[in-house]
Amino acid sequence: MPTPHEERPAPEAFLEEARTEARGRGAPGRLKIFLGASPGVGKTFAMLEEARTLQLNGLDVVVALVETHGRSETAALLRTLEQLPRRPVEYRGQALSELDLDALIARRPALALIDELAHTNAPGSRHPKRWQDVLEVLDAGIDVTTTLNIQHIESLNDIVSRITGVRVMETVPDHVLQRADGIELIDLPPEELIKRLRDGKVYVPQQVGRALENFFSRGNLTALRELALRTAASRVDAEMLAYMRANAVKGPWPTDERLLVCVNEAPVAKALIRAGRRMADRARLPWIVATVVTPRHETLPAEARAATLDALRLAETLGAETATLHAESDAVAELLRFARSRNVSRLVIGRPRGHGTWWRTAAGLLREPVADRLLDAATDFEVTVVTDPKPAHRRHAARWPRVAADWRGYVAATVAVAAASLLAWPVGVWDAIPGGAVSAIYLTAVLVVGANYGLGPSMAAAALGSLAYNLLYTEPYYTLAVSNPEDIVSILVFLVGAVFTGTLASRLKAQVESMRLAQRRTETLYDFARKIASAGKADDVLWAGAYHIAATLDCQSLILMPGPSGTLEQVQGHPTIEELDARAEGAARWAFERNDPAGAGTATLPMSEWLFVPLAAGATTFGVIGVRFRNRSRSLDPETRRLLLAVEDQVAVAVERVRLAEELADARVSGESERLRGALLNSVSHDLRTPLATVIGTVSALAEDPDGLSRADRRELAGTALDEARRLDRYVQNLLDMTRLGHGALTPRRAPVELAEIVGRVRTDLARSLAGHHLDIALPRDLPMLDVDPVLIGQALTNVIENAAKYAPPDTAITVSAHAEGPEALVAISDEGPGIPDSEREKVFDLFHRVTEGDGRPAGTGLGLAIVRGLVEAHGGTARALPGPNGRGTTIALRLPLATAPTDDGT
Repeated sequence: MPTPHEERPAPEAFLEEARTEARGRGAPGRLKIFLGASPGVGKTFAMLEEARTLQLNGLDVVVALVETHGRSETAALLRTLEQLPRRPVEYRGQALSELDLDALIARRPALALIDELAHTNAPGSRHPKRWQDVLEVLDAGIDVTTTLNIQHIESLNDIVSRITGVRVMETVPDHVLQRADGIELIDLPPEELIKRLRDGKVYVPQQVGRALENFFSRGNLTALRELALRTAASRVDAEMLAYMRANAVKGPWPTDERLLVCVNEAPVAKALIRAGRRMADRARLPWIVATVVTPRHETLPAEARAATLDALRLAETLGAETATLHAESDAVAELLRFARSRNVSRLVIGRPRGHGTWWRTAAGLLREPVADRLLDAATDFEVTVVTDPKPAHRRHAARWPRVAADWRGYVAATVAVAAASLLAWPVGVWDAIPGGAVSAIYLTAVLVVGANYGLGPSMAAAALGSLAYNLLYTEPYYTLAVSNPEDIVSILVFLVGAVFTGTLASRLKAQVESMRLAQRRTETLYDFARKIASAGKADDVLWAGAYHIAATLDCQSLILMPGPSGTLEQVQGHPTIEELDARAEGAARWAFERNDPAGAGTATLPMSEWLFVPLAAGATTFGVIGVRFRNRSRSLDPETRRLLLAVEDQVAVAVERVRLAEELADARVSGESERLRGALLNSVSHDLRTPLATVIGTVSALAEDPDGLSRADRRELAGTALDEARRLDRYVQNLLDMTRLGHGALTPRRAPVELAEIVGRVRTDLARSLAGHHLDIALPRDLPMLDVDPVLIGQALTNVIENAAKYAPPDTAITVSAHAEGPEALVAISDEGPGIPDSEREKVFDLFHRVTEGDGRPAGTGLGLAIVRGLVEAHGGTARALPGPNGRGTTIALRLPLATAPTDDGT
């Protein structure tokens, strides 16, 4: 009968199916890649032929970008399809053409043809790579068909470089291939491809000779062809596995063969792995090494568990994929389920000699050995059995279940049996109660001991309980002799029941401990994820990482990073930062410089007590993480290593995130500084030079020909020079005020002052600027005096009124009004200009900000209103930009403190 795992499709398959069914309802488009071993195999031609067929069937197909490379057959087929005009790009005096991404998305065909997925776009394009353009098109819901050569796949770049001697710079990340819904291999034998090259169907004749001598040699093409075939085969194999998971196919299907080596704590494990490696090499098969962990493993001797870890480490060294499976009891069912899920065709199992002895069966608690059960159950696999050449008697001692060495468990067993004897005494002397009640009391004691102290103490409790039962409750009493045959049966039944009860209780204890450990790891992982997600500094992330590693793996942890001198320095540690010896420092340097683990449990400096793994994100290594286990054998545990590497990845990503955030903040500050610097230079070059030029011109006219000018002209020129000099003085004062406001050095000298007095002085200073406007002053006579610095508030009103005069149309009114509101006076300056847009009303108070529409003709420095807000807020007031009266123009509302609060009657 199939297990529940075999009857149900994998949950991941339902998610993938749901994503597939979502296409067409606003989901991303489908991607198909025509893959070839090299240029010239006919990928573009095959893509166009398929597109032509789809178009004849009524599909809306558009050629977004296809390169013919001078091939007449490709150009002829291309003319039968609709082509999207390309986007012209000029780069270094050359006219280039690229994919018009916006036009394609606006056209929105059902299928777009985009050639050469690995192409690098011209500078100035939206994306640097064409594959990024393709992803945007897919996200827009448009299906895409494209072409790609095997040498452009990122993970194969180094392999292709070693084969051909040519480093390909344009690559496509592997995740783009994984996103593809279909990959079609366009294959061509090397001889035929070389013939096409010589016929000029791949490159122009001038390039053929050089190409044949370098990239297009027969050996290179054969190797690249094998890579392309393997890539396509692995994709098909992945699709087949996905289908099997989605449809709960039991498997294995006899397609691509895989080898699974099943290891346990037996001494034959290493020989098993070496045999599996030889078999995989001979047949050129992918191979997996798996072990199953059950609660029973907690009862095994430490050397037996260490043997399994050594075997898995050996498997990783030999290039196998390792897997640690977990099962509550049935290891065979878990192994077979895993084998079928991976479509394994061959099993390699170990069968120690002498496994069938009677005491081995008893030690295994009457269970058939795993190897025999695998042979019986694996009817649809090819099974190879490897035996241990060592004699059986040399291994028997290591096979007995481990008993707990803690003396407290055996003391508890003795106490529990004694307590059970006392509780059973009244029951034993009462004839009305059956004798089975006494054995039930002893069984309860065995159960309690097994649930709390494990297998060893429970076996001791079972033995002591059987002796006590015989001694106290079987005739003749208080002796170990048995006179009644029924009592012999009762004792044996009790002993067997006690053994099974103790075994089940010990297994329950092991499962509970395993669940608690998993819960603790989950809780610490959640806490770790929460801490690093909220951490804003690299030190916080590193501390959280060091604490989490130490708490999860039960070890000491250190994090080392390069200091100012380039040497590795300890930046975090838990529980403390410790001095490292020469071997540990050497292992840390090796891990950092080579980006490879070193130290305990590795092939590099294995005598070190510390294991170091690089702390890296991508190609950037930030430092190393060091761990020292209390039990050194844990450094060899592949599951522990995988957990450590997973935490290292999270820490590296978090550190990279913090670093990028800091760089982004620095870039923003730098950009803002550059913007302010540019605005300031522009302001100085315009607003200083303009009044200076006017002053120089008027003074020069007065100095060069004073007698040739009439008295009225001299007065006019002098007045103009004076106005421009005052304007220049106001601008310099604004710059000084801005500087003092920025450094918090502006301290108002407050005094009671009439608002009318300040406004009158401002009107006098701005007489020339207000010549074309009507300044209406509507101030109530009973308005209390202001508690302000008259010079600073006068400067603020001057900036506001001058700004209104600058932007309001000629012959319009500028109104200054005020009234008291509680302890403040609301001063409003209104004009009749076109007004400020709603989105700009708060921004007009920013430094160097100029509104470019509405009120905002591009003139002025952008300092005026910024200075106004700073001066008003220095007095504890506020400044806001509001719509003008009747919705026309702009009102700048200033709230200023009053010298005396108004009374209820307004006086």
